Amino acid sequence: MSLDRGLFQLTLPYTWMGWIGWIIGVLLLLAGILDPLIALVGLLIIALCSPGSLEADLHKVRKNAPQAESLEAEALDKGYSIDSWWMGRSTFTPTTDPSDWILPAPGPATWNQDQYLPHGDGTPLPEHPVNVGTPRPAVFSTYGVMMITFVIGVCIAAGFFISENNGVATIAEDGSEKVPDDLTYIAYIVLGVGIIWTLIGYFQYKMQRQMADTPTSLVRSVAVGNPELVGQVRPSRAGVLRVVVDGHPNRVIPNCVQFNWQYEVKICKETTDSEGNTKTECHWQTVRSDSGAVPFILNDGTGGILVNPSTFKRADLGNYLRRWESNHADSLRKEIGSEFAARLFTGGDIRKHRWTVYALRVGNPVYILGTTRSRPQEEIQNEGLDGTLQNSLLEVVGEDAPGIKATLHRGSELANLGKMRSAFEIMMVPLCLTIGGIIISLMNL
Repeated sequence: MSLDRGLFQLTLPYTWMGWIGWIIGVLLLLAGILDPLIALVGLLIIALCSPGSLEADLHKVRKNAPQAESLEAEALDKGYSIDSWWMGRSTFTPTTDPSDWILPAPGPATWNQDQYLPHGDGTPLPEHPVNVGTPRPAVFSTYGVMMITFVIGVCIAAGFFISENNGVATIAEDGSEKVPDDLTYIAYIVLGVGIIWTLIGYFQYKMQRQMADTPTSLVRSVAVGNPELVGQVRPSRAGVLRVVVDGHPNRVIPNCVQFNWQYEVKICKETTDSEGNTKTECHWQTVRSDSGAVPFILNDGTGGILVNPSTFKRADLGNYLRRWESNHADSLRKEIGSEFAARLFTGGDIRKHRWTVYALRVGNPVYILGTTRSRPQEEIQNEGLDGTLQNSLLEVVGEDAPGIKATLHRGSELANLGKMRSAFEIMMVPLCLTIGGIIISLMNL
């Protein structure tokens, strides 16, 4: 598979939810013949449902690549399941994980007892950047074409509405003067959204370029400094975490080295406007959350190195690992307490309970850009290391350096860059909206 997508790539969804959204967007785009505003909504939906230029093909490779049976045996069951129809309890595990291994990864049955040693013949793992190279997304994809068309349409529509309503005052039938509404604020909304979007794109672009431009080091030859490392998560002497989400025995995630979970409730409240119309407004509110981590070994095939994940301020664990939803809390006491608090502080009632967990687990791919430093001699002795392996004398921590932001991502470099879009789509699309907002604002001063 070519990892250089050139100038343009037509991208289509690769999940059933993406296809549903994409088809809805196409139908709205066709309906835009009657109302251009509907067409703009259709363009936006198509753009958001279109994956990156490499993402769909990498998913096909991942789906067809045989994974180690020992890893599959430890994997969580994937898909949607109903735990209790009467209580409205369900569990969902994503069937597609863009942060998972794309090429086959070695299973625990083939690992060395000493995780610092090279794996097998000491060659880098199949998905290591020295084997697959660095992907380059297409300059234009379906997302870019649809989004730039959407931005142009929004700017034209905003300018039209403002000019139509900034005319001279007219005389109504009852003889009163009718002053048109001043919609100049629309131009400032467009400008504000464009500026915020451009800033977000700028930082995303910087992170993407840092990942793509930094050469990947091999663990066996890594030195003190600020290397980029890609490998497989393996347990250290610190062991692994058995995460019990919100203390419930039926919500357990084993073999974790880093995690965070949130317990949220969906609160709905009815509001009435001045004309007597009622509507229901709902939002998710976090009630409790927790996080944790233990040191682990990153093994890239050439050797292993100790990583301290709790020192990384920027840790991206990818898509959620599992989510539980229920119409009720875990117990009657919690149900009554949460309902009372919702009515007292928000004036609404609770419709849903949701627990979501994100985790980095043993066997997962991991990408790290951090700082390597020498380990304390006492720690090396306590671990029983003889010091013959240079990589066993170092550890990786999340300390920034001049021009380098320490990051930890679940997924290999190929998986993480495969989800990203080109510099044009990240930077130029929001910049066009910002320029459009400036032009509209100047025209209506």
